[in-house]
Amino acid sequence: MLGRKERNQLELFITGSLRQLIPDDHVLVRVDRVLDLSWLRQEVADCYCLGDGRPGIDPEVAVRLMLAGLLLGIVHDRKLMREAHVNIAIRWFVGYGLHEALPDHSSLTRIRQRWGAERFEKIFKRTVEACLKAKIATAEVVHIDASLIRANVSWDSLVERHVGEVLDENAAATNEKKGRQSGKFKKVCVTDPDATMATNARNRRLEPAYKQHTAVDDKVGVILDVEVTTGQTNEGDIIELQVDEVGRTTGIRPTAVTADAGYAYAKVYAALEKRDIDAIIPAKAEPIRSRVPMRRFRYDAKHDILKCPKGRILRPKRPLKYGRFFYSRAKDCARCPLRSDCLSKGRANKAVVVGDDYPALLRARRRRERWSAEDRRLYQRHRWRSEGFHGEAKSWHGLARAIRRGLSNMKIQAYLTAAVVNLKRLAAALYALISVSIAFRPCAWPHRATSCPKMLPMRKRRSIAE
Repeated sequence: MLGRKERNQLELFITGSLRQLIPDDHVLVRVDRVLDLSWLRQEVADCYCLGDGRPGIDPEVAVRLMLAGLLLGIVHDRKLMREAHVNIAIRWFVGYGLHEALPDHSSLTRIRQRWGAERFEKIFKRTVEACLKAKIATAEVVHIDASLIRANVSWDSLVERHVGEVLDENAAATNEKKGRQSGKFKKVCVTDPDATMATNARNRRLEPAYKQHTAVDDKVGVILDVEVTTGQTNEGDIIELQVDEVGRTTGIRPTAVTADAGYAYAKVYAALEKRDIDAIIPAKAEPIRSRVPMRRFRYDAKHDILKCPKGRILRPKRPLKYGRFFYSRAKDCARCPLRSDCLSKGRANKAVVVGDDYPALLRARRRRERWSAEDRRLYQRHRWRSEGFHGEAKSWHGLARAIRRGLSNMKIQAYLTAAVVNLKRLAAALYALISVSIAFRPCAWPHRATSCPKMLPMRKRRSIAE
């Protein structure tokens, strides 16, 4: 028959706890099993006056609210607290009953300002330690990649910074047409000066952004380290520091590091060689800008000289920021048959720039041609491990755009997002372990298979229960 539900009289009191109303597979329930913040109160005690003033919000409650918001994809504090008023799962996760008043959204802002990014970094590193103890991370093979995060500013807040007092109008028109970011006409953001103009492709426009550098473990995708910089920071300047930070956090030195071609610099290969780490980074092919390309010149590292295709010697003379100029003698090039192809117009001798750690780059190029099946497998895993994390963080946890302004706030957002992802990995491993243990648990009715309630029809199960 057609049913009817009366809605005009709702229950005022319920028996039991809020936990009984939340499914066991809810993300907050699963994360609660692995989340331990008992150490947090002592860590932030120096930020409060212990003997005076009204009691503040429990530090664990504040962190649980922030984590619950990111786990559920609610990144803004106002929206989070509105949802927490009606969401019993959030109330249970933070330890508040139905009759208790929740904190104001502004309290979370003040707590972030008072604690600083360093304490949220410790929260993230605690999740890394928990994953290492659970053996779902080994820190042996590490995938490193960077991703841009759009700053929380509008296009109207961008202005042009004029360095010179007198500007050439023709040069300004040409520069604006080409869309370049020169020193005289560089766009900056007045509302968030820490965000800089950057882009992830040549055919895309520059946007005010931050850059997140992430180190991901190979086993199940645990985040081992996170670093946030301005958008214009080069990835090659961060990878060496990040590899060292992974070693300090985990106590394990990685055996292999993977990265994409954006990290294919001589200094990166040399830094990983010094640490005895296998660099699985595809070396870039040398650009050919001359009829006699650089690859035809042979570098002798023992004697620190360069030999041209005809065997003439070029010696280092003038240093640069990232390398040196090697020059040949004019009389050696005077009667060379390659003179017309090798020398630029007006030059009497050859000048070649050789970057620092050039031998490491040569070794990387030779090794790239002989990559083993394991090297190719790890580099393929790098793509979906690193890029998969960035996609997950941006699609599900609000990391596609900065929530607040300033480098410190951006770091806090990145640390909490990485902590949320690690807690999800840890909770999934525990949930799988519990499921396996239940599946292989001995039957409580060992004598006969028909005695087990699960093997009986529903009518006989009721009679046994009665």
